[in-house]
Amino acid sequence: MGVFFNLKGVIKLATGKSYKAAINVNDFHYAVLDDTDKVKGDIERVKFLQEITVEAQQEIVKAFGDGEVAEMATSNGPMTVSGQFHKIPEEDKSALFGLTKVGSLDAYGPDSNPPYVAIVFTIEDQDGGKSWYGLVKGKFTMPSVSGSSKEESIEFGNETVEGEFMSRVIEGQKVMRLRGTDAPGETTVRDEIFQAIFGKPYPGAEVTP
Repeated sequence: MGVFFNLKGVIKLATGKSYKAAINVNDFHYAVLDDTDKVKGDIERVKFLQEITVEAQQEIVKAFGDGEVAEMATSNGPMTVSGQFHKIPEEDKSALFGLTKVGSLDAYGPDSNPPYVAIVFTIEDQDGGKSWYGLVKGKFTMPSVSGSSKEESIEFGNETVEGEFMSRVIEGQKVMRLRGTDAPGETTVRDEIFQAIFGKPYPGAEVTP
């Protein structure tokens, strides 16, 4: 049950419901979690998100009797995330992948253990509305390294990260993903999801005393 956000087009019906398709991905933020699932350090932004895919691992389990299905239940596994960026800054790679230092060099070894992180990103509509998505606790794995020779025309590369996300208790409930939508120009859902996921306000937002 996957969702791939890289869509175009708008459909508008007279039902009061919104049928505007997503046209952009944006606002990728993450923060490292401590042993108590609290954010340690700052909320970090990684710009130039190009594509992101979130997939929920679900399986329907059936019980049989008298030669037919007697009952069904849903088994939920972790959520997988794949994000493609124009470029991921070195500081963010170190934080996301748990890199250490050997002198001035980044080091990754058999004992390297990426930290738990929480992430937030948006899917934007053509009219400026934003659907905010938050994944509460997970880890990203070290990506592969590839390159190619320069040719006559310039082709920009990109970088992809993949990870798995699990549940975490938020306001007394075990959840893996939170989602809400802001109408154009509004920030209510944005502020709520940042407080729920990170326990901190959106960076740069005005905080009412």
